[in-house]
Formats: sequence, structure tokens, C-alpha cells
Amino acid sequence: MRIEKAEKLGLCFGVRRAITLLREAVREHGEIETLGPVAHNRLLVETLAGLGVRSIESPDRARGRTLAITTHGTTPGVLAEMGARGIHVIDTTCPIVRKAQNAARELAEAGFAVIIFGQADHSEVKGLLGYTGDRGMAALSIGQLDDWERIPSRLGILSQTTQTRSAFTGFAGELVSTVGPKTREMRIVNTLCEVTQAQQDAAMRLARRSQVMIVIGGRYSANARHLVEICAPLVETHLVETAEELDTSWFSGKEHVGVTAGASTPDEAVDALMARLESL
Repeated sequence: MRIEKAEKLGLCFGVRRAITLLREAVREHGEIETLGPVAHNRLLVETLAGLGVRSIESPDRARGRTLAITTHGTTPGVLAEMGARGIHVIDTTCPIVRKAQNAARELAEAGFAVIIFGQADHSEVKGLLGYTGDRGMAALSIGQLDDWERIPSRLGILSQTTQTRSAFTGFAGELVSTVGPKTREMRIVNTLCEVTQAQQDAAMRLARRSQVMIVIGGRYSANARHLVEICAPLVETHLVETAEELDTSWFSGKEHVGVTAGASTPDEAVDALMARLESL
């Protein structure tokens, strides 16, 4: 059985940067809190918890004097609240997400209604909406916009950074064709993460020449789920969080196994998966 890893996979620079910042913060401040998990990967969160990084669900649960903003970012309102309470903020927002936040703010300040292509309940999207004031809304389909009382005359469109290129361009194209004629001006800003896109492209290439694909990543990780969505139409695909979840029946009669990993998957998890596959 041949086992092949995708050319690009695993921890992205944004998550690696956040881990470095959090390790430094623990050394300087002792135990610290993060507003939500630093990334949507259980193994990564558990590892950081062992170092003294504890996740809280909302700002009002902050008990320490130091709070870390995760890679997904947050709203300007939360940052202002922490400042007013005298809480020291360590901002690990991914630089790519920061660019998307700036794009959302600039569109709103220029008078555009802002549509964010993404999951409304995702922490990154909530943060992006915060930068639009009351001029933004999130949607994953045109149907979710049916409750508009009237079409805005100026419309800006951007994306949650980890969405797939094909999904975003399809959504934007449909919006242009259906809503475009009713608006005076539309702007589409490409806020997709290039690193995530490169991982998705590499996974697609590998899936086309494999007999089964294994995606290792968090079950609630958007980028891991998108890797599954990309690979599944091409080949049998399975998502696992740990190497122990592998089912030997998946590999019966298979000669070529492809492996990819979400952008928040720790290196140790990928290494353990490869070792388990090789032991088969």
C-alpha cells in the first residue's frame, strides 16, 4: 500500500504564529485565557491547556488580567470592552483574517451594504460582521438573502477566509446575476486565504490519483470540512481527528492512500497518522 501526503497540508503560518504568541504569553503572564479555542482542533486545544492556556466562551467570563484573541479574530466591541475593563489583550488574529476585517470596515465606511460569504455562527464571521457596524450580514446561499426589504444601491461582497474558491466565486457570480441589475454599484473583494487555497488545491490533485483519502483535522474545523468536501466527489474520503479513529476496512484492496490535514492540525497528529498507516 502506497501512502502519499499532499504537497501542502497541516498547520498554517497563522496558527503557528498564534501558538508562538501564546507560549510566550504563558511564560510572561502565567495562565492565560483565550476567547474561544485558539483554533478548531481538539488536540491542539488540549496541548495548549496543558501549558496553561484556558478557553472561555464569552468576554464576561474573563477572570484573569490577560485575555488572548484567537486566530479567528473578534469584534471591535469586544476589544473596546476589554480595554475598558483594564484587561491586557494578546491579539493572535491571523494576518489574513485581519485583512478581511479591514476590507469589511472599509466597505461599510464607504457606504456599502456588506455580504459576507460564510457561516453566520462561525467566530471569524461574527468578528467580520462586527467591522461592518450594522451594514453587514452573512450568508452561504442567495436564498438566505430573500428577506431583504429592498436591494441596497451599493453592495460589497467578501468571504470567510477558509471558504473554497469555487464556492465563493459561484456565490458571487449568482449574486451579480440576480441582484446586480438592481444595484448601482457592486464590489467583490477576494478575502480568501491563499495558504488555505493552496492546501485545497494540493488535496484535490492528490485525491484524483488516490483510491482513498484521509483528512485529519477537527470535526468542527471549517477548513478540514472543506477538504472533505473537495475530495469526496473524487474519491472515498474519511475525516478523522486522531490516528486511532482509522478503520482498517477502509483500506481493503486499496493500493494508494492519500493524506491531507486541516490548517489547525498539529504536526504530531499528522506524524501519528502516518505511523499508524505505515503499520498497516
